Amino acid sequence: MSKALKRTLTIFIILLIVGGLAYPKVKPLFSSNSDSSASTQNSGLLTVEAVELDYETIEDRIYSSGTVQANELVELSAEATGIVTEIYFDEGREVQTGDLLVKINDSELQAEKQRATFRLNLAEQREGRQKSLLERGGISQDDYDATLNEVNVLRAELRLIDAQIEKTEVRAPFSGVIGLKYISNGSYITPTTRIASLQEVDPVKIDFSVPERYIPRVNLNDEINFTVQGVDSSFVGEVYAIEPRVDTQTRTLQIRALSENRGQLLYPGAFANIVLILDEIDDAIMVPTIAIIPVLNGQKVYLVRDGVVEESTVQTGIRTSDKVQIIEGVSHGDVVLTTGLLQVRPGMEVEIIDLKKTSEI
Repeated sequence: MSKALKRTLTIFIILLIVGGLAYPKVKPLFSSNSDSSASTQNSGLLTVEAVELDYETIEDRIYSSGTVQANELVELSAEATGIVTEIYFDEGREVQTGDLLVKINDSELQAEKQRATFRLNLAEQREGRQKSLLERGGISQDDYDATLNEVNVLRAELRLIDAQIEKTEVRAPFSGVIGLKYISNGSYITPTTRIASLQEVDPVKIDFSVPERYIPRVNLNDEINFTVQGVDSSFVGEVYAIEPRVDTQTRTLQIRALSENRGQLLYPGAFANIVLILDEIDDAIMVPTIAIIPVLNGQKVYLVRDGVVEESTVQTGIRTSDKVQIIEGVSHGDVVLTTGLLQVRPGMEVEIIDLKKTSEI
């Protein structure tokens, strides 16, 4: 026997041995596939998954972006011109309405006030004496009236000096937080000199805009939720003012909301991601997005009634990340297919292997 023939017989024998050893392990796979195929052929039904429509609570929302603004903001400045003699505030600290913040040199005005006070005191004493003389007929009425007029003029001059002294004082017009200062003791300032900013930061305003198509649906007291960068928590605000005109450049409507800021986590000027809640629907019927089939001039879903597929044209409403509201075309309790949408046809019988309520997914 040749060497080539011996080699061929050896290889054939090895293959027979390997095949014999592997057959018991491979046989169940073939039999399982055969049994499954036979079972499918025997049942003749397509297996599908579906959802049972249930009522859900949803919110109709608009997503926008805006800016956090101080409730009140002013750049402090002085009415008078002169040298700063005293600064009474600390940067970044809270102040109250009427607190004295900056004092300008008023020595000349104080001297004028003292002189006017002396003149007024003397005139008042003379007016008192002449009044007694007038009662006894010692002087004429004209003489007394002239003295009384002098007293009134001096009182007016004194009030004028007091008003000029007030202009040398910078006081807080409202309670808030002082920003960084831009002057020092000894600085020469004028009404155009920047002293510091004063902001009321609790509450804060949220300015944002929405497309003009939403104008009929936006109302005062609507609620907003918003977040800002650097803060993990979200905040709640309430719409309190709406611009009565549409911006002709952007075709948007400007809206302003108010939000509490007790922890002072919100800084004016911060960028805000805003969700405006237009409406809350308690009995919405929602279906998974994958169940909606687009068709010419509309959309449809496949229903299952008594194991038979039916087709229904639907009208959709609000969309979420994974569901769509159905306004018309289905009812509470209907069963809608979510798989097998390409294989089924109206009138076909199917077998549902997984059925869940929409409120549970």
